[in-house]
Amino acid sequence: MKFQYIKDKVSAYFTKGNERSVAVKKNIAVSLVLKCISILVSLQVVPLTIGYVNPTKYGIWLTLSSIIAWLSYFDLGFAHGFRNRFAEAKAKGDMKLAKEYVSTTYAVLFLLFSVILLITLVVNNYLDWSRILNIDPVYKDELSLVFGLLACFFCLNIVASVFTTMLTADQKPALASLISTSGQVLAFACVYVLTKTTKGSLSALAVSFSAIPCLFLLIVSIIVYQTKKYKIVAPSLRDVRFSLVRSVVGLGGQFFVVMFSMLFIFQLTNIILSRVQGPEAVTQYNIAYKYFNVLNMAANIILTPFWSAFTDAYIKRDYNWMRGTLEKLEKLWLLCIPILVLMVLSSDLLYKFWIGDSVAVSFSLSFCMAIYVLCQTGGNMYMFLINGTSKIRLQLIIYLSFALVSIPLMKYCCKYYGIEGILIVPTTVFILQAFIGRVQILKMINGTAKGIWLKCNEKQYELSPNFCHNCFL
Repeated sequence: MKFQYIKDKVSAYFTKGNERSVAVKKNIAVSLVLKCISILVSLQVVPLTIGYVNPTKYGIWLTLSSIIAWLSYFDLGFAHGFRNRFAEAKAKGDMKLAKEYVSTTYAVLFLLFSVILLITLVVNNYLDWSRILNIDPVYKDELSLVFGLLACFFCLNIVASVFTTMLTADQKPALASLISTSGQVLAFACVYVLTKTTKGSLSALAVSFSAIPCLFLLIVSIIVYQTKKYKIVAPSLRDVRFSLVRSVVGLGGQFFVVMFSMLFIFQLTNIILSRVQGPEAVTQYNIAYKYFNVLNMAANIILTPFWSAFTDAYIKRDYNWMRGTLEKLEKLWLLCIPILVLMVLSSDLLYKFWIGDSVAVSFSLSFCMAIYVLCQTGGNMYMFLINGTSKIRLQLIIYLSFALVSIPLMKYCCKYYGIEGILIVPTTVFILQAFIGRVQILKMINGTAKGIWLKCNEKQYELSPNFCHNCFL
């Protein structure tokens, strides 16, 4: 009887509310389970990889991987623009337009990243990575090969990821997470086999962590596009409409500026640490980040479905739902504080359990990383919701302003305050993002947003309650 009561309560929770809320709750529940698996795998990958190579090589690997990740910022914000435009077309029931957005996005990203890959491979031949990263010249040739492999599969993955972006825009982030987690598990299995059969090789790591998930994603996307549900939006050459590029890039262009600015603020930390403090500092920093980022990943699982849900709600002017959702998310964010306190207090014990004595992470770094993650989850909460409405001009200004001064500031802070100092700049950005983001989203929900807070006037909005394209051009 007690079991049946619990079962009924759980069933009622996942079926109560409007269609949008039910979809969000189901996606969060499934995604949490999948993310737990993903977290366990990602945590186990660290000691496995360090044991396969060594702490210095692992630091080099992390730095190269972070540099390759920069390439994702050169999609001109197309993926984010596509996500919102697809959700908008789906909300209006225009499946022909949705299919055209899918086809056009594949075509544009394929052409764009073919060019980017070619340029990257040519430039790579002339770069001395050992000098750039301030490490032993003995690694020069190996690093050039690793960088080339990572670039090839990363560019291919950017194009293939249109599929998971489409699933997320269709309010199916749990399915996207299942595909991502499965690829991660396959990569982990491959690395485990390598540890038993080969000597430490950065090239082998590159193939395992980049090629395996990418090829898996391609195979799954081909299969799913043949199913009855998604065949209607499956990409085809005859549905490519380059005339839609302006609509996507007009919105995506602002996302691009935001993302490119974020590159300078968040993605240069490994290079700065490697040059100022050495490769082992990169390893220490990333171990602390991976540990505390568990909470941020959990927060993103909860937030991800709300991006496209807010797109749908904003188009339909369902401000009551938006207000109620915001209040619930803010209360949920407060739970991060006691969780992070416990994580800091138990960090030393868990580090030893996780990676043994191979790498030492100071208590001060753990404390600073906890503060950073707390601010990150708060800033992301408002950023995700605002991104769903596409009113991101204020974000653009914030990130662009900090991007202009981030490199010299982080170098200075890292030099005089150690590894912990490099967190000062990104933490400040997230605090500002959270403060301004909260004011903006409340103004939009309450109907008082004007000028920079909205970027479209009342007359335009009355004429077109959907996204005002003039806001993005």
